Amino acid sequence: MPSAVVSSQGAGAALRFGRFAAMGVVAVLILIAGVWASWGSAQYVMLTKGRERGTVEVARCADGACSGAYAPVSAGSRAREGVVLDDTVAVVEGETYAVVMKPGGAEAVRSGPGGVLYAWVPLGGALVLGSVVVAGGLRRTRVAWVMAGAGAGLLTAAFLAV
Repeated sequence: MPSAVVSSQGAGAALRFGRFAAMGVVAVLILIAGVWASWGSAQYVMLTKGRERGTVEVARCADGACSGAYAPVSAGSRAREGVVLDDTVAVVEGETYAVVMKPGGAEAVRSGPGGVLYAWVPLGGALVLGSVVVAGGLRRTRVAWVMAGAGAGLLTAAFLAV
């Protein structure tokens, strides 16, 4: 009879470990996806050394993108007529925005504090989503509250800055 009890406890421990491992992998994958999605724009905004920097005066916005003339600020940068900038809620026709050009094209990314925060918005969403997995699947409520607070803080700061 004691062997059945030990076997039952062993199975329960294995199931708990399996749940813990699976939820840990899911939480890590969510965070990696958030960093990956953010880094696509954040690398241009944060690592500006050697990149073309300037301003874009937005002439028109349509189909999720705004375009306008690019005026260079950094040395070695050249003026362009048709530069494309993502259309966000904060982009207004007729306004001028500081940008960093992506290499080899006519696509620009907003720079400055607002641009940095906006680039990391996917990570903020991943932190909020990952906090649910950490709280529910891993039963780590304190860590989950810290993650949710960091994600919500990042999203709020980006909203206020942009």
